[in-house]
Amino acid sequence: MSSILSTNGSRTPIVAFAKDWHEDPTSNHHVLRELARTRRVLWLNSLATRTPNLGSARDLGKIRRKLAEFARGPQNVENDLWVTTPLVLPLPHSAAARRINRAVLRATIRALRLRLGIRKFQLWTFLPNTADYIGTLGEDLAVYYCVDEWSMFSYLDRAQTQRAERALLERVDATFAINHALADAKRAVCRETHVSPHGVDHALFARALDDATPVPAELDAIPHPRIGFYGTLRDWVDFELIAHVAKARPAWHVVLIGQELCDTAAIRGLPNVHLLGQKPHDQLPAYCKGFDAGIIPYRIDERMTFVNPLKMREYLSAGLPVVSTAVPEVQRYAHLCHVAGSPDEFVAALERALAQGGPAARGARSAAMKTETWSARVDQVARTIDEIGQRKRAR
Repeated sequence: MSSILSTNGSRTPIVAFAKDWHEDPTSNHHVLRELARTRRVLWLNSLATRTPNLGSARDLGKIRRKLAEFARGPQNVENDLWVTTPLVLPLPHSAAARRINRAVLRATIRALRLRLGIRKFQLWTFLPNTADYIGTLGEDLAVYYCVDEWSMFSYLDRAQTQRAERALLERVDATFAINHALADAKRAVCRETHVSPHGVDHALFARALDDATPVPAELDAIPHPRIGFYGTLRDWVDFELIAHVAKARPAWHVVLIGQELCDTAAIRGLPNVHLLGQKPHDQLPAYCKGFDAGIIPYRIDERMTFVNPLKMREYLSAGLPVVSTAVPEVQRYAHLCHVAGSPDEFVAALERALAQGGPAARGARSAAMKTETWSARVDQVARTIDEIGQRKRAR
């Protein structure tokens, strides 16, 4: 097995437990891609957070894909970012499987480090179920980048997820959380917890303001006004609210972009609701250019306290007026967004937003996001970790 020399040897390399690389970009992608500009980063595709359903074609397809990815080994996807899939038993709540996985993963990462020329390294995790590996892989420092309140996802076992995450928080050197409420919750266990809000790829989404950016043909064929949303269509999206908007204003057209992973019966058959399916992330600015407003129609429940919607900053960078339900993190940006507390208020807020779509207003919203880039966010996180590492070495 030949060693691949690092092209960014000046900064400490990172080995990271993350979601699957091929999925829609989230903070996992943005943070690790930014870090890979200055150091070697080894991205480990998702370890199972739940036991697969062998009766599910989707789960079986995922297993086949992971086996093929494991066989290919680490792939250099951009800059000094390497992606690979570790082979583990997908039984996160089995003590025997966890013991086997610890041994297998130690051997796998040792071999990958040798191949990629990684000696000293930091271990980062974006997943709540990785406590078993903290302190066993030879890392100098361990970081938990917490992007959500995992125990509140309907497809995960709440009690088991809480226990797994607590064990993780007790073992890492530092935790970064994407909003203040989430940081407060994690700081109760991990004292070295810091707030790191989401950033935005401002340059990418500002392309929506460029005259040279074409509106995709399938969107251009839909009449104005176009109310746009993109993101995975899951149970936290309020489809009844979307149906209310569509029925209250039949001349408006609601455009939904994203993979459907839940029941969307509430909006099926409505002539002014258009489901365009999943789109590549780098095409989203072109769709934003063709929207007249961007919406965040999330159900307001306990989990929303801990959510920080990536799309809010992306919509604003694209110049779109934004209308949202009362997501607490969006309320912090009430000077730039419209926040509605009921379906009728949502319709009224959209009426106001659609009147604010001129070029000057779009330009001002985009300019407000120029200081909230991923580059700035990640640079601050890296500086904080350097300070924590210095204190750890001094001890």
